[in-house]
Amino acid sequence: MNVADQVMAVNNDLPIRTALPVHSGKVRSVYWLTEADSRRLIEQKNYPIAADTPLAVMVISDRISAFDCIWHGEGGMQGVPGKGASLNAISNYWFEQFKCQGLAQSHIVDIPHPLVWIVQKARPVMVEAIARQYITGSMWRAYQQGEREFCGITLPEGLKQNQKLPELLVTPSTKGILEGIPGVQAADDVNVSRADLINNYQAFGFCQSEDVDWYEKLLKEGFETISQALAKHDQIFVDTKFEFGYVKDMQGNEKLIYMDEVGTPDSSRIWDGPAYRNGEIIENSKEGFRQMLLNHFPDPDILLNKNRMSERFALARDNALPVSAMMALSDTYRAIAQTITGQAVELSDNPRQEIIDCLNDHYQLIV
Repeated sequence: MNVADQVMAVNNDLPIRTALPVHSGKVRSVYWLTEADSRRLIEQKNYPIAADTPLAVMVISDRISAFDCIWHGEGGMQGVPGKGASLNAISNYWFEQFKCQGLAQSHIVDIPHPLVWIVQKARPVMVEAIARQYITGSMWRAYQQGEREFCGITLPEGLKQNQKLPELLVTPSTKGILEGIPGVQAADDVNVSRADLINNYQAFGFCQSEDVDWYEKLLKEGFETISQALAKHDQIFVDTKFEFGYVKDMQGNEKLIYMDEVGTPDSSRIWDGPAYRNGEIIENSKEGFRQMLLNHFPDPDILLNKNRMSERFALARDNALPVSAMMALSDTYRAIAQTITGQAVELSDNPRQEIIDCLNDHYQLIV
């Protein structure tokens, strides 16, 4: 078996019966089901949601995105074996922990296959909710250059790289281009303050200003839940990105939920505890892959400078990475998934056909 065949590289062309064009992101593809199929599944599977809730099949791929580009390996390897299943398994685990603790539910209503979620339609909050417990990455680079205020929060002088911060920092940024918000640049991924969110809560997609407090609570308590669990395995939860949205409950009222993914190596930094105490950083997340890319190419500024995006896209398109680098990342993802969930991530010989068979035999969604 060629390991490249075990990669779920293309996930937007499955023969799933849909009502709308397939939405394909960097890693996930979303298939919106017909109203008839949504209603049928809600009734047949007894999903605890309103009968008229639109449903979608969300299929994760094994593609690897970093620095806004999709990367590939030698020998036709168009992704990282086991990556998608690892991300889903980790998110599933944390979503279940959050629900058990009474924090909030997620958009997932069913998990037919390790690479597939059935999700309910959610209206996203237009904020990437970022929480940081250590100063590293882009925050450290900005701090080095003299910046001290981040999203309305002033950091003290004298911090060292990778140092634990005095408190958990919430540093949200815009999700997409938001027009007409006073003091907020109309561009993607722009840092915003808590005051920005409260004063313009409707523009960011919150139902009421009090929901900004609720989103912060869900973010901080969710972060703490993951951090404590990882600490039991001597792993450090460094920083993460959460996303939130609204769904309607059985009575038709909107409620805030977690969505996308949480606590994964794609959306978080996770450090090895023993190495950190020894003055070394060992990444158990995609950050290690990013660092590999910065060291792999002779001009790393291409990957860091947003004014060189055309060069960056060409770099990703024209350079196949060593198979060893792709498999090292596979090992990282699968190992941290097993550490968190207690279950090994098995590689499928033919993930695409597995998904089709599952959705045909048990959900009658294949055309």
